[in-house]
Amino acid sequence: MDMLVTFLLGSKSDTEFTEKIAAELDAFGVPHQIIVASAHKVPEKVVEVINQLNADPQPQVVITVVGMSNGLGGVTAGSCIHPVVNCPPYASLEEYMVDFNSNVRMPSDVPVMTVLHPKNAALSAIKILAEGDNELKEKVIARIKAVKATY
Repeated sequence: MDMLVTFLLGSKSDTEFTEKIAAELDAFGVPHQIIVASAHKVPEKVVEVINQLNADPQPQVVITVVGMSNGLGGVTAGSCIHPVVNCPPYASLEEYMVDFNSNVRMPSDVPVMTVLHPKNAALSAIKILAEGDNELKEKVIARIKAVKATY
């Protein structure tokens, strides 16, 4: 079965952080794409991207990667038919303290899941996609067993 994880980045500077998430997707063989589209600077591009994602019938998860004020996660979740996960690229405790609320305080009917660790953001997307893909589900089961074996 085809599947896709789309990364929506608020700026190109978020690419290095996004690569940490993508590396985990690669380990599971999950295809992904990166699109830079700031909800504040190019909202019309964000709408266009969401419309394209909504028209694509394959199972998908969208991961937004945005520092500072995260309008992108909310705008995406408000119109996208696919699950949306925020994974903010905080570089310091100060950024976390100042910007965290823009990722977790969403209005009703704007379901965004916020996951702070890049590996866990990838695993969240993988587990969502595995609900409809037995091969991927077997990889998830194997991963869980491997982790448990180390304890």
